[in-house]
Amino acid sequence: MKKIGILLLLLSLSAGCVTSGDVQPLQTQEGRSKVRDAYVDLAKGYLREGMTSQAKQPLQKVLDMNARDSEALEIFGLVFWREVEPELAESYFKRALAIKRETRTLNNYASFLYDQKEYERAMDLYTEAASDVMYHNRAGIFERMGQTALRLERDDAAQYFERAVRIDYFRETSLLELAVLKYQQKDYVTSQQFYDSYLEIADHNAKSLLLGTRLAKTFGDRNKAASLGLQLKKIYPASEEYLTYSKE
Repeated sequence: MKKIGILLLLLSLSAGCVTSGDVQPLQTQEGRSKVRDAYVDLAKGYLREGMTSQAKQPLQKVLDMNARDSEALEIFGLVFWREVEPELAESYFKRALAIKRETRTLNNYASFLYDQKEYERAMDLYTEAASDVMYHNRAGIFERMGQTALRLERDDAAQYFERAVRIDYFRETSLLELAVLKYQQKDYVTSQQFYDSYLEIADHNAKSLLLGTRLAKTFGDRNKAASLGLQLKKIYPASEEYLTYSKE
C-alpha cells in the first residue's frame, strides 16, 4: 500500500507539471513513457493488493495514451480473470497477444485457460512459452505443463516436472509430483529420493503425508507410517487423501 501511495504522489506531481509549469512531460516521448510506466506500476500494485476495481482506471489511462499497449491489455485480462469475467479476460489476453507474442502473456493466458479447464489449449500456449529459453520463470512453465499433462491423463507428465527441477531444484510441487509418479511406477527408491528432497524445502501437505505413509510401509517402517497417518487424520480429516488412507 505504501508503494501505491508513492506512485499516486508521483502521478499527481506529473499532472501538476502539465498544467502549471513550463515542462510538459506528456508532450515528450520520455515524459509519456515515465507516466505510462507509473500508471502500469500503479495498476500492478492494486492488482497485487486485490483491489481490481482501482486497477482499471490507471490501465485505461495507459490505453488512452496508446490503445495498442500490450502490457496494459494483458493486465486487464488478469483483472477480469480475478473478477470472474472469463469472456472479458480472454478477449483482453487475445488482444495483447495479437499485438505482441510476449512469453509472460502466453504464460498468464495459459494459466487462465488451465483455470477454465481448457487443458488442451493451455498446453499449446505453455509449449510456446517454454520455447523461450531466456524467460525468467521457465521452470514454472514446465511445472504447469506437468500439471496440465496430469489433467489430460497423459503419460509424459514426469518429463515436464523433471525439466522444471533441472532448471530450478527448489520447485517443491515438481519434486512431490515426481515422487508420486515414481511411486506409481513402482520405482520406490527414486520416489523416496524425490520425497526426501521435497521435505528438505517444504512442509507436509495432505498429498505428501499420504505418500509418506505408503513409502514407509513399502520400506517396512510401520511406526513412521502410523505417525504420518495420524498427522493426516488430525490435520486433513476431510481430505480425499485421508479417505484414501483410511481405505488402505
